[in-house]
Amino acid sequence: MRRYITIYKECIRVAFATALTYRMNFFLNTVIMLLGDILLPLITLLIYGSGAGFKGWNVYEVLLIQSVFTMAMAIADMSFHGIMWATMLAVREGNFEMVLLMPVDTMFLLMAKSFSIDAIGLLIGGATIFIIAIAHIGVPSLVIWLQFIALFIIGLMVMLGIALMMAATSFKWVGNSRIPEIFDSVRSFGKYPQSIFPKSILLAATYIIPVAMIGFFPAAALMGRGSYAMFGAVIPCILFMAAGISLYRYMVRMYQGVGG
Repeated sequence: MRRYITIYKECIRVAFATALTYRMNFFLNTVIMLLGDILLPLITLLIYGSGAGFKGWNVYEVLLIQSVFTMAMAIADMSFHGIMWATMLAVREGNFEMVLLMPVDTMFLLMAKSFSIDAIGLLIGGATIFIIAIAHIGVPSLVIWLQFIALFIIGLMVMLGIALMMAATSFKWVGNSRIPEIFDSVRSFGKYPQSIFPKSILLAATYIIPVAMIGFFPAAALMGRGSYAMFGAVIPCILFMAAGISLYRYMVRMYQGVGG
């Protein structure tokens, strides 16, 4: 365990050193990511400013959901989303065999090496909107905070499962750069109040591909809007992550050489 912690700390150090070396590139990436994702809360403000809105939800409640979603995305981008690109590149260029020779878990090593701090601006932006929303909604009790933290972590598990499933396709399809766009479209259901969707989509986003846990459910818990469906979705979320880990490790075992 100590060896894995040391490796991860070293990868984080390298990520920071790279950002400091190429400061302008880091600054531009951070600003572009922040501007791209800040459009969502701006659109929400415009919708409510025009007199429209999501029925049953005020503007700060919707902003809270979107800020939680943004923070979860930022943490995922920094910590494990890069494993797909790292896996694809290693398979495509024939370097995956070298990764397999390393005396550490392959999945862990590629995840650690793909650590990036480019999304730190996005995390700060999401946290800022989160604080503003909480200030207008009201600070919840300690028990509610603990529920929020638990559901937020479980939402990260869902994204880890998605990332690993996307990475697993790289072993058989090395030109799958469009796959993330499909998952991004599915994942976007988590940044809106689930009550606006038809029941079929709500069930799918809760129990089949539980993306509602990424933004909506943690925020709803923080607002005291918990439900049995929310806590019932915990098991599918854990199973989804387990499926991603199992699929990725299965594809590693089945790997036969360059090009998948």
